[in-house]
Amino acid sequence: MTLKDILKRIGERHGVEELNPMQKKAISARSERVILLAPTGSGKTLAFTIPLVERLQPSDGKVQAVIVAPSRELVIQIANIVRPIANGDENTTGAHKTVALYGGHSMQEEINSLQPVPDIVVATPGRLLDHALRGTIDLAPVRSLVLDEYDKALELGFHDQMRRIVKRMRSLRYVMLTSATRLRETPDFIDLSQAKIIDYSDKSTEPRARMDVHLVRSDSRDKLEALNTLLESLPDGKTIVFVNHRESAERVYDFLNRKKWPVGLYHGGLDQLQREVAIDMLNNGTTPILASTDLGARGLDIEGIRSVVHYHLPPTQENWTHRNGRTARVDATGDVYVLASENENVPEYIDFDDEYVPAEHMPNPDPIHSDTSTLYLNVGKKEKVSKGDVLGFLTKQCGLEGKEVGKIVVKDHCVVAAIPSAKADDVISIASSTKIKGQRAKASLF
Repeated sequence: MTLKDILKRIGERHGVEELNPMQKKAISARSERVILLAPTGSGKTLAFTIPLVERLQPSDGKVQAVIVAPSRELVIQIANIVRPIANGDENTTGAHKTVALYGGHSMQEEINSLQPVPDIVVATPGRLLDHALRGTIDLAPVRSLVLDEYDKALELGFHDQMRRIVKRMRSLRYVMLTSATRLRETPDFIDLSQAKIIDYSDKSTEPRARMDVHLVRSDSRDKLEALNTLLESLPDGKTIVFVNHRESAERVYDFLNRKKWPVGLYHGGLDQLQREVAIDMLNNGTTPILASTDLGARGLDIEGIRSVVHYHLPPTQENWTHRNGRTARVDATGDVYVLASENENVPEYIDFDDEYVPAEHMPNPDPIHSDTSTLYLNVGKKEKVSKGDVLGFLTKQCGLEGKEVGKIVVKDHCVVAAIPSAKADDVISIASSTKIKGQRAKASLF
């Protein structure tokens, strides 16, 4: 596929009209070994996808390219970006097949997805190695490899698994390694001594110029009431509340639920579908507030976060940076609020612009709220249901206007779609007694 064709598909399917300087530099790097250093939210995925797809040969029944990422959330996000570029979309037949492999996913379904053999595989290290050891995937023909967020992969202890994976790639020619931070060490299983280094890590200060960091004082060490007061004063918009532990995320979520806030929950103790839907409901506006551990600080496709709240002070400067990277992305602005109780030691790396007093911003004419509900249907890609099918079902069968239907996400065996809360009961009633694409589907609200 030519670069012109790739850029056209990116414009059509991802709405990106022009690449940023980092992406342009990455695709113009005519080197077989590239190290790309760039902060979260800078567009690294397109930066490595373009040269990878450009290097693909016509499909020959062998895996040509592999992208390894440290979390299943990141694998899913990358695959959703790569797939429309490489193989078209749900309703078209493209030149190259892309599959995603990750833990928590049905192994049998993944094995089935590997026939016919894909051209591109996006995978977590453990799952990819598992398939290689089972003999369900042959890595020997792989010519292109991306190790995404290598710093995070090292932090999570994936070095040995990645080494064993790369050892099986006997045809490897092109390697790109990406990292959000400057690396203390490079892989000892790949020769990167002559690698082209594209370093945009010093650009990580740029988002700081687009965000305001506020100190919010709490009269109590238990900050729940202070958090509630803060949220009451904030303008409408998506907000992530970061905590340091799963139990704290549950506690904050339960409290805000009792206070009738539209809130979702995200942490590593939830199953994969629960985590995916939590992000879907944040993105589609059903729950514009998310109580999250640092698991939600990177590797997720989260759009338009207006405010980040540090309910707990971040344990490290790196956590601070990645949490704040959820807002002020690309050219947007954002606000960061740090809840601090009396005698709590605020790290020196936190530089405040001002002290924010919620009482001064109330009454609030436009508080955080939601007029959206999320519809669940228990049919998906594996049942041959597409976004177009769902949109047609909701408009033609369930009585919604096209403009009333929000974001639709089609998963392997289910669909989540944003609909108006005021019409949710009617939609559920009709959907439960009506077939979609000839199939009876269970309909409910999350």
